[in-house]
Amino acid sequence: MSKSVANPADVASIDAIITAAYDVISGPVGRKRDWNRLRSLFIPGARLIPTAQNAGEINVDGKIAPQLLDIDGFIARIGDHVEKNGFFEKEIARCTEQFGNIAHVWSTYESRHKADDPEPFMRGVNSIQLFYDDSRWWIVNIYWQHESTEHLIPEKYLETKG
Repeated sequence: MSKSVANPADVASIDAIITAAYDVISGPVGRKRDWNRLRSLFIPGARLIPTAQNAGEINVDGKIAPQLLDIDGFIARIGDHVEKNGFFEKEIARCTEQFGNIAHVWSTYESRHKADDPEPFMRGVNSIQLFYDDSRWWIVNIYWQHESTEHLIPEKYLETKG
């Protein structure tokens, strides 16, 4: 189903695929990311959807809107930036709901330029949709918004639950 073959350990569970997704984009200045590993986590046709100002055609007056990206569009958007500036993103809380072969994960994250930076430069929440095909998990979409003064992360997304 994917151009890149996944490491079975990366896709064996919800925890494994979420951990792999954060791991693959994280690294110090100058380290090339394994973009084929990233591709292997996503089902064909998957989307990465950041919310941003001045994004997409539905945006009016500089308000926040979703930007729909495929995997290669996402890599083009962040690839050079994360390698030149260093980027470490880690999950700090998770809420998971599952029904049959589908799962939805609210994953709260912190972003740093160096792994040992005392404070994150950004936090936010990923809404991650997953599918289990009876042999492995696939990421269907990741849709996210950064925390801002207008939109602080609610306490319920700072507590780890099922």
